[in-house]
Amino acid sequence: MGLIGPNGAGKTTLIRLMLGDLAPDTGSVRLGTKLEVAYFDQFRTQLDEEAILADIISPGSDYVEIGGQRKHVISYLEDFLFAPARARSPVKSLSGGERNRLLLARLFARPANLLVLDEPTNDLDMDTLELLEALLQDYDGTVLLVSHDREFLDQVVTQVIVSEGDGVWQTYVGGYDDWLIQHQRASALAAPVASAATRAAKNPAAPVKPVAASARKPGGGRRLTLEQVMEQIATLESRQQAIAASMADSSLYSGNETRRLELQNELHQIEAAMEAALQLWEALEEG
Repeated sequence: MGLIGPNGAGKTTLIRLMLGDLAPDTGSVRLGTKLEVAYFDQFRTQLDEEAILADIISPGSDYVEIGGQRKHVISYLEDFLFAPARARSPVKSLSGGERNRLLLARLFARPANLLVLDEPTNDLDMDTLELLEALLQDYDGTVLLVSHDREFLDQVVTQVIVSEGDGVWQTYVGGYDDWLIQHQRASALAAPVASAATRAAKNPAAPVKPVAASARKPGGGRRLTLEQVMEQIATLESRQQAIAASMADSSLYSGNETRRLELQNELHQIEAAMEAALQLWEALEEG
């Protein structure tokens, strides 16, 4: 899962809330059971300059457990582009790129089923970036990823959580480009109804009579009645429930990606249309 939002939106704060490192001001956070978290934070925990690489990865042992298999630490470091002779080198001898690779090697050597990466692609060379991408694609657990690298997000994540302003976060299926397409479609669908809500607010009719009464727009046309808007909301809610039921079917996640994306797109469009319809309903009721 990728987290998308501008600087200052609260991505790191959201991660800390999700991990239980930070208590919410209001509401509650429910953590899953048997969580084993490995957290690669954006401030890059300092390494012991005098320690040798092998001890950074596996202190006091020549082996590491990776995916349930025992692997020699030298062989493991080779997977992260370190020559065998470098396994006994001190951290202080490493270049900046090599330090980043060592941090990643240490991260993936930890037993974890939840991997949290906050801006892991900063200052990575191309070889290390490609290595990280491959590691994440093969990772068996859950990944929470914060990155401004749109291409990297698209290659790695299957779902995004997006900051939409004012503390509102919305979930979308797919990567960055998938979110962009869904967001644009939802905005296009919501625009006509939102425009009607704006017109209703700017041009209130005479005091509304019973629910079924209608008001005239400037120019002689007829505006939707409260009853009609409520019927639209009920229709949207009904379709929303039907889509939710369809997406709860596990078979949808077994290779039927096109249908899943279609349902997800429609769900977000309905949510946008619902919000606009509620605004129109409020404007009519106040008018």
